[in-house]
Formats: sequence, structure tokens, C-alpha cells
Amino acid sequence: MESYAAVVLAGGAARRMGGVDKPGLPVGGRPMRDRVLDAVSDAVPRILVGPAGAVPPDVLVTREDPSGGGPVAATAAGLALLPADVTTVALLAADLPLLTRAAVGGLLGELVGSPVDGVCHVDDEGRRQTLCGVWRVAPLRAALAGLTARRGGTPDGAPIRELLAGLTVRGLPWVGSGPPPWFDCDTDLDVRRAEEWTR
Repeated sequence: MESYAAVVLAGGAARRMGGVDKPGLPVGGRPMRDRVLDAVSDAVPRILVGPAGAVPPDVLVTREDPSGGGPVAATAAGLALLPADVTTVALLAADLPLLTRAAVGGLLGELVGSPVDGVCHVDDEGRRQTLCGVWRVAPLRAALAGLTARRGGTPDGAPIRELLAGLTVRGLPWVGSGPPPWFDCDTDLDVRRAEEWTR
């Protein structure tokens, strides 16, 4: 498996959950952000964008500019810390408590030798889970530069779908054992469902 970096986006407002630090909520006794970082423990570097809490010493922490600027601004902050020789990056939401090393490995395996710009999981209805995917850094940077130029020099407030709209993407259904790794926790009910899956 080729080497890769990971950018974990942890700066959302969690409006549907009353503005709590959603990635810090525990699932299976551990904060969701920690579970996501564990799933990419072999990535170099691992970058967390948003409030950090206690993270391993090898995890780089940064914030989007401006704070609360959305997922594209957070992606830009994460990409800014990537060394020049990194060609592949996992771009992940921090509220994916069911993500596993095996699921990330499956995404990376699909990308190797493929002409596409990225691979992301798709849910049971075929919808792309774009913040549960792996991407080639060069086209991702180019897409970010184009979006930033179109928006007057800032990616602030841009939706992630706008960033990825021009990239070629392969969707990967989850066929492994266990719960779906793309399951994200947007509500208290989602957190309870994830908790049940981890028992």
C-alpha cells in the first residue's frame, strides 16, 4: 500500500446538536475524533483541523481561516501543512466513529493504479460520502485554487461538493464485515446508533 497523509476535519458547528464539540463526544468510550485518528494511524502526517482536545503528539493541529469557515476552508488549512512529496491524502470528517483501518485501506487500494482523482465510500442509496474518501493531492490542490479564485480569493463558506465537482471520483460501496464506515453522527440519535454498533 502506498504512503498517504490524512486530514481530519473537526471544526463543524454541530447546529443540530446544540453546538457541542461533536467530534469530542464519546462512542464506545472514546471521542469520535480519536477513533477517526486511529483509523489512519499509519498516515504521515496526520492533521486535525479544528478544536483538538488531547491528541497524540504526532498529530498536527491547525484551524481553518476564518474559524468556522466551513469544510473547504478547513481542507485548505489541512492541505497547507502537507509536505510537498505527499501525493495521496485521506480527507475525513471527524464524526465517523465506525471508520476502520480496513475501510481506509480499501479506499487506498481502489485508488492505486486508477485514473480517477479520488475514491470515496457510497452509502446504501449510492450517495457519495465525500468526507470519507482518499484523494490525489495535485488535482485536489488545483480544484481548491480554482474555487478560491472564483470566490474572490477565499474558500470561506464553500460547500465540499463545489470543491470536488470537477474531479473524477469513484464510489466504493462498503461490502466488508461490521457497520458502515461512512456512518456520520449529525444528531444525538446517530450517536446512540453508533454506540449500539460498537457494543
